[in-house]
Amino acid sequence: MEIVNYELQAKGYIDAPIDPSLDLIKEIQRLKKEKNAVILAHYYQESEIQDIADYIGDSLGLSQEAAKTDADVIVFAGVHFMAETAKILSPAKKVLLPDAKAGCSLSDSCPPHLFAKFKEQYPDHLVITYVNCTAELKALSDIVCTSSNAVQIVESLPADRKIIFGPDRNLGAYVKKKTGRDLVLWNGACMVHEIFSQDKIDRLKCEHPDAKFIAHPECEDHILAIADYVGSTAGMLKFTQTDAAQAYIVATESGILYQMQKASPHKTFIPAPPNNACACNDCPHMKLNTLEKLYNCLKYESPEILLPEDVILRAQRPIERMLEISASLGL
Repeated sequence: MEIVNYELQAKGYIDAPIDPSLDLIKEIQRLKKEKNAVILAHYYQESEIQDIADYIGDSLGLSQEAAKTDADVIVFAGVHFMAETAKILSPAKKVLLPDAKAGCSLSDSCPPHLFAKFKEQYPDHLVITYVNCTAELKALSDIVCTSSNAVQIVESLPADRKIIFGPDRNLGAYVKKKTGRDLVLWNGACMVHEIFSQDKIDRLKCEHPDAKFIAHPECEDHILAIADYVGSTAGMLKFTQTDAAQAYIVATESGILYQMQKASPHKTFIPAPPNNACACNDCPHMKLNTLEKLYNCLKYESPEILLPEDVILRAQRPIERMLEISASLGL
């Protein structure tokens, strides 16, 4: 079947008809074997995608997996910057994204041309960028980090080293507080982590007095200040597995609760509510990916992530530095 490029550009995904009697799970497994493909999925994906993935993780784990996979094709069930990172780390491999319009509000908050001007104001500063950014922004960086290793990466540098940290101001403020370092912060943020309601969280804590409140460091400072634990998605998952509490109020994208419940079926997990009518906080970009889109993506090998060679080369080094530092610290 010929896929019309302008339709793909308009919709962002392959909208080919699928036989309703088809067992999508079996067909995806067959196509993976046929094409020597691997499916990498972020914790924020729908549960059915998490179940079919070869690897589920946060940004650090996914980057590590993308760097070492021997598959010919990587299907990245996540958002655009994550698939770009996989392409940067495995440029010879075909990297696919089920929906090319699965973007990121945090990434969008830091246009590379504006960050380049910002960077010019601090010529003696090292640039550390959070992995939630475009390939072009990574190419402007010295080191990339994730929420799993941001504190440790900053602490691994000389104390007198001047640092620009972007694009997430909340993660940057958290790192600044934890390390005592004077970081210059870019004013970006994630829409998912900035709309948690403290009033609703306080009410939940009253309703569930034995529940611990855990939060992602992309949340605002007043939310982090009331947390019993602050950490990356992988860190939060591990905490709920090893901690003695039997209930948790979780302030991050609600997709992680699926893995938490699977790992600790005897425990209770309550999504922290945003300041709107919703009971939980979903990322609209992450949730663009569906099982149907994943099937068509693998079948037709599109949409494909393509990046200019010079961007790949310039972005590789800061990501590799992150992986090297993480490996040396046992992260």
